[in-house]
Amino acid sequence: MPRGRRGGRVSALEGCREEEAPPAADAVPSVLWASGQQPESAAELILLRGIFEIRRDSCDVVLSERVLRWQPIQPERPTGDSKYNFLHKEEFIELKDIFSVKLKRRYSVKQQRSGTLLGITLFICLKKEQNKLKDSTLDLINLSEDHCDVWFRQFKKILAGFSDRPKSLKIVLNPQSHKKEATQVYYEKVEPLLKIAGIKTDVTGSTNVLAHSLHGISHVVTATLHIIMGHIQPVDVCTFSTTGKFLRFGFSAMFGFGGRALALAEKHRWMSPNQRMDFAVIKALAKLKPEECEISFLPVNDPQDLGERRAQGSLKPDCNDQWQMIQGQFLNVSIMAIPCLCSVAPRGLAPNTRLNNGSMALIISRNTSRPEFIKHLKRYASVKNQFNFPFVETYTVEEVKVHPRSNSSGHNPEEEDVPHETATGSSFPWNVDGDLMEVASEVHVRVHPRLINLYGKSMEETNDSKVTCSCL
Repeated sequence: MPRGRRGGRVSALEGCREEEAPPAADAVPSVLWASGQQPESAAELILLRGIFEIRRDSCDVVLSERVLRWQPIQPERPTGDSKYNFLHKEEFIELKDIFSVKLKRRYSVKQQRSGTLLGITLFICLKKEQNKLKDSTLDLINLSEDHCDVWFRQFKKILAGFSDRPKSLKIVLNPQSHKKEATQVYYEKVEPLLKIAGIKTDVTGSTNVLAHSLHGISHVVTATLHIIMGHIQPVDVCTFSTTGKFLRFGFSAMFGFGGRALALAEKHRWMSPNQRMDFAVIKALAKLKPEECEISFLPVNDPQDLGERRAQGSLKPDCNDQWQMIQGQFLNVSIMAIPCLCSVAPRGLAPNTRLNNGSMALIISRNTSRPEFIKHLKRYASVKNQFNFPFVETYTVEEVKVHPRSNSSGHNPEEEDVPHETATGSSFPWNVDGDLMEVASEVHVRVHPRLINLYGKSMEETNDSKVTCSCL
């Protein structure tokens, strides 16, 4: 789809203010506009109808309550020419996929304040493959100021009706992430889209991010477009506490091998992130030892009943719920309220977990040989079932209590370069969302269903509707 570049600069006029339009996204072949099932239009109210040039064709354009449709104006055609009819079929976009509208102008050297009107540019959010979103443009060319003003105002009115879309944001960046390129990525890829959408921003601070599990893909443009489009997704959150003392919120945690590897990586922060994590994993595997501990958990016996109780606001365990307890030597204990998709586990560290089903995955790796444990870890990167080992147990739970037995596994900080040398005293290292948490006693983890709303779409919704999926 040509973008209607007719030379010169393009700017946007909104009200009485002119702005130079940011570089628009590459246009997409027209077949993508009309992909999928067309919305029902029989009962829709037509708001506007007019003629615009679209991709060098004069088109009859109809704006209704939910859809913008267009079709080339057909001259008298040869009788029975089916190929001609196919090439001139109606196309459409749904208004919910439009995130901004600008007046398109061309400027010359002599025109410093008011350029020559070319028409209207619509900025569209396209749904691509593999949970990916892409921004694109559609130019409606018409040189009439009055004609374009009527359509422009109507589009602005429609966009104002999407109340879930943010008007301003405080962006929190982690300048150390993505090989310390996060700030550059933000200003090159994120901020231009937010400006096009008319969203005011304030950048501050440094923190970790939740994105891959939310969208099913690690893609900054997709995350940005979810924010712009106002796609809201409720997400379960865990609380971590010890002996009645609140420690922190989180989405996932690892105790044992996962905690030790992170503790080792934290001691080598002079390395690049990838180097120190590879080093820590290799060293933790070389000194692989189990933790002696007791694990108590409240299982989810009936997920449907749990969902009904959560929906009714009954957060306390049912009187018939029974805690279960297991004890022994464990190489790793994972507790996850989200799937935890990442580059080393494309299907997720807990692939059977959902973002907001009110439960957590408890994954336990009992003591086994180093080669067998490595086989288990390698399965995360493949399509094979990583839990299909006799030493791996999985449970769906509401609450978990992990009680380590101090130094029972024979750790001696003076003899080996693995925790507990990274912890104070007899503390045990935990990996909570990639952050090191050191705790000396029992840790109680509890899930709180749909505690927060984030920008994004569930992968189930995305895959079912054959569209794609924010949090920065």
